[in-house]
Amino acid sequence: MSAVKQFFIFFSSAYQDSLEKCPADVNKYVGIGGTVFFTGVLAFFSAGYAIYTVFDNWFMALVFGLIWGLMIFNLDRYIVSSMKSRGSWWRDFFVAFPRLIMAILLAIVISKPLELKIFEKEINAELITMEQEVYFNQEAKVKQRYEAQIKDYQAQVAALNAEIAQQSALRDTLDLMALQEADGTGGSKKKNLGPIYRAKRAEADKAQAELEAIKARVLPLIAEKQEAITQLENQMQTDIANLERSSYGGIAARMEALDRLGKESQAIFLANIFIMLLFIAIETAPIFVKLISSRSPYDHLLYEHEYEYEMAALAKTTLLNNETKNRIRFETETGVYSTQKKIQLEKELEDQRMAQIKEKLNNQSVDWKKPLWTSEVVKVE
Repeated sequence: MSAVKQFFIFFSSAYQDSLEKCPADVNKYVGIGGTVFFTGVLAFFSAGYAIYTVFDNWFMALVFGLIWGLMIFNLDRYIVSSMKSRGSWWRDFFVAFPRLIMAILLAIVISKPLELKIFEKEINAELITMEQEVYFNQEAKVKQRYEAQIKDYQAQVAALNAEIAQQSALRDTLDLMALQEADGTGGSKKKNLGPIYRAKRAEADKAQAELEAIKARVLPLIAEKQEAITQLENQMQTDIANLERSSYGGIAARMEALDRLGKESQAIFLANIFIMLLFIAIETAPIFVKLISSRSPYDHLLYEHEYEYEMAALAKTTLLNNETKNRIRFETETGVYSTQKKIQLEKELEDQRMAQIKEKLNNQSVDWKKPLWTSEVVKVE
């Protein structure tokens, strides 16, 4: 067997010694091992690109990509090695079902960073738009903090200007009326500078004086409000200029950009789906190969090998179990018998002692003033 085949058979978790006895199964497990190996390679590139996108560091990308690739390889190898054909398709399917779910999850995790790399140009273009939207929203929030106060000052300035304009309009009207009275084009229709003109002129002069008084009172207020508006606008522009314009292109932003592209373009959406399905097919291929394949000579040999160990273990445990039960039975029964004999012997000894006491009592006179069971009476040599 060539070194390449041995290399891929190692990745398939098959036993090379047993597989050498079944040459018809060599290519099957070489293919399974190749799939597991290249899945680990793709996982390495996927994780490396994802980490580089986050940290922008090649060393960290290589180290973490290698760790992730080895972990995915180990999981895939375990999934494949834990599946054994037992001849019943439904039984094998129920055994394989949780492994299929795990394989699909791994495929989705592996495929997503590679999808981001495949659509990198489109994502970068979309990120520019998203970045501008973020900046616009940030500026809008800053402006929103100042707009209410600026609008309030502007309304006050407008009200003060309206007061001046109103008084100016009244002054102009009264001036016009006095002028028309003087030249005979209005009022009494007589050209003269008589008492009517002087009265109208006095009203116009009064309106002018009131206008001057209003301006003296209002113009400083308008200047104050305008200055406040200018300060608020300057502060607003300063806050906008101080907004953090960090790089917008992390892994989450790229995933969101890809999602937006998929919603906007059916071609990108379908391509995204097909890439994910491709990785799912690659990840689940070894499981389906084992699932749809009939029991091969290697499966029978492996089952025979495992069955021998199973029967040997069963025989050993059965013998140990019987030995333990027999030892427990022996210890129990002999213990019970020994206890019974000891009890019987103690009874006989007690009977003999009582008989000796009785005989001694019968052979000696008894002093009825003393208790019968004194130490001198009952003591037996």
